[in-house]
Amino acid sequence: MMIHVQETLSKGSTTTFDEQIDVTELFKERRDVISSGPLHVLLRVTGGEGIITVEGELKIDLVMACSRCLNDAPEHIVIPIFETLKPASGKAEAETDEEEDDDVIIVEEDKIDLKPLVEEVLLLYLPRIPLCDNDCKGLCPNCGQNLNERQCGCSTDKIDPRFAALKDLFKE
Repeated sequence: MMIHVQETLSKGSTTTFDEQIDVTELFKERRDVISSGPLHVLLRVTGGEGIITVEGELKIDLVMACSRCLNDAPEHIVIPIFETLKPASGKAEAETDEEEDDDVIIVEEDKIDLKPLVEEVLLLYLPRIPLCDNDCKGLCPNCGQNLNERQCGCSTDKIDPRFAALKDLFKE
């Protein structure tokens, strides 16, 4: 997914990318992602008026670990993407432009690979707390039993340790 900055700006052309990217290496070190399908990338790159716009959407199917019970939590993620790129015309001018608009990415080279940008957006949009079900009961904090499968026999009474000596006061 390479684009040529000067060529795109001078022609004012539009380029479309419709690709499948294997992202298994991206999730290799992550323990919360159990498996992933390919990342479907649909981008439209348009140049004009000194800027390049990259817009489109990313789609991926993942299986993540539920944050409550650690069972599989399938996720279908659709991410809208809109980025603005601007070539750096000079170091001092680039610094002033960066201060004026933080949403614009200043590029130094003439060739840009969009794959790292797409991977970064994907990592930012991953669910922080994936759930297998909205009503997931999680694990028992005492014995570790999955409470979605069956109830455990652990006591759920929480007694303040300062008053623990008083709990047997009125028993007969």
